[in-house]
Amino acid sequence: MAKFYCLILILFSTILHSQNKYFPPISGTNWETTTPQSLGWDISKIQPLYDFLENENSKAFIVLKDGRIVLEKYFGSFNKDSVWYWASAGKTLTSFLIGKAQEEGFLKLSDLTSKYLGNGWTKCSKEKEDKITIWNQLTMTSGLDDGVKDNHCTIDSCLIYKADAGARWAYHNAPYTLLEKVITTATGLPINTFTQQKLKNQTGITGSWLMIDYDNVFFSKPRSMARYGLLIQNDCIWNKDTLLHDTSYIRQMTNTSQNINKSYGYLWWLNGKSSYMLPTTQFVFNGSYAPAAPSDMYAALGKNGQILSISKSLGLVVVRMGNLANSGEVPNQLCNSIWEKLNDVINNTNSVTYNELNQIKISPNPASEYIEISKPSEGFDASDGSNIKIINSFGECIMTVGNNDRCSLQRIDISHLPVGLYFIQIGNFTEKFLVVR
Repeated sequence: MAKFYCLILILFSTILHSQNKYFPPISGTNWETTTPQSLGWDISKIQPLYDFLENENSKAFIVLKDGRIVLEKYFGSFNKDSVWYWASAGKTLTSFLIGKAQEEGFLKLSDLTSKYLGNGWTKCSKEKEDKITIWNQLTMTSGLDDGVKDNHCTIDSCLIYKADAGARWAYHNAPYTLLEKVITTATGLPINTFTQQKLKNQTGITGSWLMIDYDNVFFSKPRSMARYGLLIQNDCIWNKDTLLHDTSYIRQMTNTSQNINKSYGYLWWLNGKSSYMLPTTQFVFNGSYAPAAPSDMYAALGKNGQILSISKSLGLVVVRMGNLANSGEVPNQLCNSIWEKLNDVINNTNSVTYNELNQIKISPNPASEYIEISKPSEGFDASDGSNIKIINSFGECIMTVGNNDRCSLQRIDISHLPVGLYFIQIGNFTEKFLVVR
């Protein structure tokens, strides 16, 4: 009986939450707001958050609570009508469009990619090419070599066999980009037309796909990114208009899609998982990529710090646009830092277990001649005198360093290491650093 009443309370709470969610009008600039004070947020922490964002070369920052704008800040000459690129955060738009194309019978995730791109779209043998499906493109498991000179290159000579499809996860832009041609071939519509008909008309999202070199990049105003976040947060329902009815696809889109990188769905990055992988490396990190964020958070992440972060449990959609050149293809560290600052504002303790004192800290980073590491005070076995490892971007241990007093900084000579991305590993703790010259 007690369980029954609990279920009733949960259902009632869900209904109330759904009824309280706000959706801005499809046209015009009106958008309801709510004040941080009314939510019990600490307004004294808002300016430090804005100062951090400005120092990180941000252009736009928006926080929605149940659809209403609570925080909205623009920096420099940028304003709410300025247009910026989504970079790889736009991959999540493609994820929605693939789901819509499948729902309308244009394609199936299990279809061979060659059905839409033709035989010989890669340099693989026909046997290997015919293992690659749309699902593999969505999950970054095509098996094509991401270590080629330009992994954005979509011509056949750049698409080389590395492993059987499904056997290897790698953040490879070219197979993803070719999903556009899959969509346009399957539907018979240009990508901007299909996006307009299936997404923009129903939500008020503005913006366009533009080709830049090999990449198809989405550009929009910041509030359009916020609108998309609100749609996905509400399971692809805009107000009372269901844009994607396939609830199974929606669940798969924002949950672990394969068993190699547990923090990757259908082009969405998932928080709160036991491990994660990052671009350019086959190394598996323990823990969550954004431990300061709620465990249910999932995000669209793009180069130079384009971030759309969603938490259903908190009812929040967080948008950051900007130009942070050293944030990499996937700005997981910036995403985590924003949540650290935002937690101070919203008084949130619903984050992945995280103890800053028990993390590896590396300085300088990037570095050229040496690094100094501050080691975790607990959580690893110091009895092994050679338990500090340096690992290259292929996951290979290339250097082992003896462990000195773990309570002090330890300097390591890296002057002999080639320029590139590396990882320090101590027991279960891992941190990355860059070698530059």
